[in-house]
Amino acid sequence: MAAVILSFPTLQGLRIFTQKLSWTKRGVRLVSGGVGRIEKVLIANRGEIACRVMRTAKKMGVRSVAVYSDADRHSMHVAMADESYHIGPAASQQSYLSMEKVLEVAKKSGSHAVHPGYGFLSENTEFAEACKQEGIIFIGPPSSAIRDMGIKSTSKHIMSAAGVPIIGGYHGEDQSNDRLQAEAARIGYPVMIKAVRGGGGKGMRIARSDTDFLEQLESARREARKSFNDDVMLVEKFVEDPRHVEVQVFGDMHGNAVYLFERDCSVQRRHQKIIEEAPGPDISPEVRRKLGEAAVKAAKAVNYVGAGTVEFIMDAQHNFYFMEMNTRLQVEHPVSEMITGTDLVEWQLRVAAGERLPLLQDDIILSGHSFEARIYAEDPNNDFLPGAGPLLHLSTPPPDQHTRIETGVREGDEVSAHYDPMIAKLVVWGEDRSAALKKLRYCLQQYNIVGLNTNIDFLLSLSGHPEFEAGNVTTSFIPQHYADLFPAPRAPSGVTICQAALGLVLQERKHTLEFTQTSTDPFSPFGSSSGWRSNIHFNRNMTLQVGDKKVDVVITYSKDGSYSMQVGEEVYHVTGEVELEGGASFLHCSVNGVKSRPKLVILNNTVHLFSMEGSSQVSVPVPKYLAGVSGSGAQGGAVAPMTGTIEKVLVKAGDKVSVGDPLMVMIAMKMEHTIRAPKSGVIKKVFFTEGSQANRHAALVELEEEVEETEASSQ
Repeated sequence: MAAVILSFPTLQGLRIFTQKLSWTKRGVRLVSGGVGRIEKVLIANRGEIACRVMRTAKKMGVRSVAVYSDADRHSMHVAMADESYHIGPAASQQSYLSMEKVLEVAKKSGSHAVHPGYGFLSENTEFAEACKQEGIIFIGPPSSAIRDMGIKSTSKHIMSAAGVPIIGGYHGEDQSNDRLQAEAARIGYPVMIKAVRGGGGKGMRIARSDTDFLEQLESARREARKSFNDDVMLVEKFVEDPRHVEVQVFGDMHGNAVYLFERDCSVQRRHQKIIEEAPGPDISPEVRRKLGEAAVKAAKAVNYVGAGTVEFIMDAQHNFYFMEMNTRLQVEHPVSEMITGTDLVEWQLRVAAGERLPLLQDDIILSGHSFEARIYAEDPNNDFLPGAGPLLHLSTPPPDQHTRIETGVREGDEVSAHYDPMIAKLVVWGEDRSAALKKLRYCLQQYNIVGLNTNIDFLLSLSGHPEFEAGNVTTSFIPQHYADLFPAPRAPSGVTICQAALGLVLQERKHTLEFTQTSTDPFSPFGSSSGWRSNIHFNRNMTLQVGDKKVDVVITYSKDGSYSMQVGEEVYHVTGEVELEGGASFLHCSVNGVKSRPKLVILNNTVHLFSMEGSSQVSVPVPKYLAGVSGSGAQGGAVAPMTGTIEKVLVKAGDKVSVGDPLMVMIAMKMEHTIRAPKSGVIKKVFFTEGSQANRHAALVELEEEVEETEASSQ
């Protein structure tokens, strides 16, 4: 699972500034004229970004300090750090978002600097100021730049004055419902409602008409209060089918600012990115230059220092408009590193210590193409519902010079319900877009996870879509191509069923052999699983669960160790063995003479098969007397799709509801989820109150169909 940082050969013609620094095994120390020294850095974050920063810190000889919550006590970033400090319970408000606790650890550990990562305190003006007051270097821009760019209404005025193209909207102080609704009508629907301090898709809603404006406004406000403790909103014209194009910029304390080209992050769900690429497809060198220059103008307008991203909306004619600036390192920064041969975390540490930028604009050369795919614990077939749970099996493509796996979890770790459900970022590089895309798909097919739902199959479907291959991407890509991206599930073939049956037979044989080796009677006939019988072939029936159907397999054991398997009317000749390679089990098998080598994982009565053609699951049915009694029906009511907090209860006992009516609002995985009525009827009982915690699959309400109640009363 160790990630590798892309190492490029030295690019020809690079011009490096002479630095007034001395480098030792203890880190970087300014000789004169700078901010200070960075020999120890506290990473005020968790997960993959904390691990990412630690790798570069270690490479530079800088010691790393981790902070962790109760939920992260045994996490990967804690294990990687030189020092680790506990800062509170799982809830981020009491741990990773607690400025006082983070600063206390920074002082106690003797850290010279704090790297905020992304999210949490990374764009918090007060935290940047507090670090400065304590004499601790904040690895990020000045607090004034965070403040100016963090409030979207302020940033729009600054950008307009700096000559950066902006899109029209309302950014005023009057936050009354009437004023915001009136401004939406003036701008013209559809409109985007955004939290002024928003980011990461939080506190953002689209209102398509006057009738749903107030509902969307209230939902955005609730989510903004929860995420940013600020529910001030702006309203902007929503550009239909735009591209989301952003530019990586970097500034130093000496007035220099450069751009490291653009990224296209158009393909999104819930306003959050899932595949990013650099450079943007079908963007001409002239538009690329104009984008970069506009982004540098934006950075210089607020005296920007460090890594930042200027986000633009781009229309079909490649006109672009400033959207916002993220005053931190972005999740998708690796694709910019891959096409420029840079380490942006190293740049951050150098610039924070007072160095000049390592490269001038003319020295930054674009080379090749890069993709990043975000691998999430979520269910794409259920509106990308976030998930949580253990990573019972995790195997990845091997990292190499052109393949990076940025992650904060290992096999056996748990994806926590308290934080973002991202498992990893898979980053690849190729000489051109076509080569990089082929590499991405090849690596996704080797990324195998058992234990929870993931979006890997969806990413494969998305990256293989002809329009995506052609580079025709917009923010509406998923809804526009929904039917293609979510095909009806195909039942496993007879060959796959035979492979699953073979895997189970070979596992049974292995267990029997282990039993025999520890037995006092190794020659006992009860310790044989070869199926040998005198003068006859041994037959057995095996019932497998394939989706919601049961499939009977008749297995005949042959004397030569092969098997005949009958599935329905078809008969297959099957041979094979399980071989261990690199810690994974592979089923080297032949079915009717066709050889294959799928990866085999057998867990909890389920056979998981992974190959370059896709993945399949075949289960052994659990007898009814062993199956747990499920209460998820809740007498036909609604259930919690995941563990979370009940933010708002919208119904009470006796209320009549129709299919799709909102019943409750839950906060889980840092997102707001509306729970809707699965059918029409009358609420008989509400099981949870606002502020209470509901576990996954817990019954939320009891719902009786009104027709039944009417019939009962008439009798």
